[in-house]
Amino acid sequence: MTEITDEFMQQMLARTKEYSLVILKAGKNQKMPGAEKIVYEHVRRNFALRQEGLLSIVCPVRDGGEVAGIGIFNAGIDRVKIIMDEDPGVRAGIFVYEIHPCRSFPGDSLPG
Repeated sequence: MTEITDEFMQQMLARTKEYSLVILKAGKNQKMPGAEKIVYEHVRRNFALRQEGLLSIVCPVRDGGEVAGIGIFNAGIDRVKIIMDEDPGVRAGIFVYEIHPCRSFPGDSLPG
């Protein structure tokens, strides 16, 4: 394993930036008639948010558990709350969400 010095850690930690982490969960209306069409529009909206640079990482979770997905937003909590409150799946009660402040390294990405 690569040795990481205290100096390197301090340099790297100084480069971190604030982001907002959203945990999307199944809502009470997740199985309502027509939910699939609303979820499809939720996905379309996520594509638009990615294109605008607001949703940096989006990961649907489909293991049948309570968590429906996670997202890392390049925006503050107040703005992300507005974005999520306008989401068609949230408005329909198909999803509920939590927002948490987090920090990470600008430019990090998932491996290709």
